[in-house]
Amino acid sequence: MTQQDLDAQQIPASSKAAPTETSPGRLPLQPMDPQLTDIQPGGGVIIRLEQAWGRIRRWYLKNCRRSYVQRMAELRQGDINPCPHEVLDPRDLKFHQNQGGWHWKLEDDPFTWRDRLPFARVGLAELLLVCNTSFGGAALLTWLILSMSWQGPVAYLAWTAVVALTVVGILVAWFFRNPRRVVPQGDDLVISPADGKVVTITEIEHDDFIGGPAVEIGVFLSIFSVHINRMPISSRVIELLYKPGKCLNALRPESARENEQLAIHVEGNNFPHRRMIVRQITGAIARRIVCWLKPGDELAAGEQLGMIKFGSRTDLVLPREEGLEIRTTIGEMIHSGTSILAEYCKPNGENDQQ
Repeated sequence: MTQQDLDAQQIPASSKAAPTETSPGRLPLQPMDPQLTDIQPGGGVIIRLEQAWGRIRRWYLKNCRRSYVQRMAELRQGDINPCPHEVLDPRDLKFHQNQGGWHWKLEDDPFTWRDRLPFARVGLAELLLVCNTSFGGAALLTWLILSMSWQGPVAYLAWTAVVALTVVGILVAWFFRNPRRVVPQGDDLVISPADGKVVTITEIEHDDFIGGPAVEIGVFLSIFSVHINRMPISSRVIELLYKPGKCLNALRPESARENEQLAIHVEGNNFPHRRMIVRQITGAIARRIVCWLKPGDELAAGEQLGMIKFGSRTDLVLPREEGLEIRTTIGEMIHSGTSILAEYCKPNGENDQQ
């Protein structure tokens, strides 16, 4: 895989894929869940701060960079504004890229360089805010301690605060990291959608979307895991279903039923077009699910689809059929985009041609 291929995997799928017509025998696309009006349905303080900054930014662009605004308007694609606010450039679409409508070609988007950063683009605001506060606070305290020659208990408490702030900054930077992954190739391979520890492998007698028996693999993501989620197979998004809920510890079995979650129903692009479900589930610390997909988006195996901010859980439901080989075990530490969770082996005597 070339560096260009790896870079392409960092680009949100909804910016690259367009809905396609349903082929005979394929599942029809379902309407977008009306609860999913943006890519982070749970809201949050940071998203509100970013939206407030967006209003200031748009005022600045309209008054101080009119030629830039005009150029972006000429390059804009699509026929409707998907946002509840004015859209001047691709940055204004950040939280509404799952709604379709206006968009820009990648070569016309001045912000695509952010997809190549070693950090999750949807977490840059949290990263900048927390790291600037923690590292800046640590630097300020250090300057005060040294310049004012603090001694005794005051100095001890101040140095403790410096260490604590530094650790917080490092942990947040580590949490939002976005390492490059080389995806195993094979139409019958099922790639892990998440980093973490396999906590459950459960057989299901019947799943309505799968259309028959299934296997559910649950992955627990600690605060030290990479929290980017990826597509397990080359597939098309059929439906997204959001369910508000609790924020129980993601290690508890009932968290899969009671916690806030987003289910992504997909259908494989390759024959026999297997149906699978990737389910993003919040945890006790994680409170923010992010998914930038919409029905009709097509993704390659291992391509990024979203993330969950801080410790959480991701479940994968796949069809149980003849030839299915589960290639992971409970307790195994796995990595999204690289670890193989299952493989559909061809029956004896069947050739490679479909």
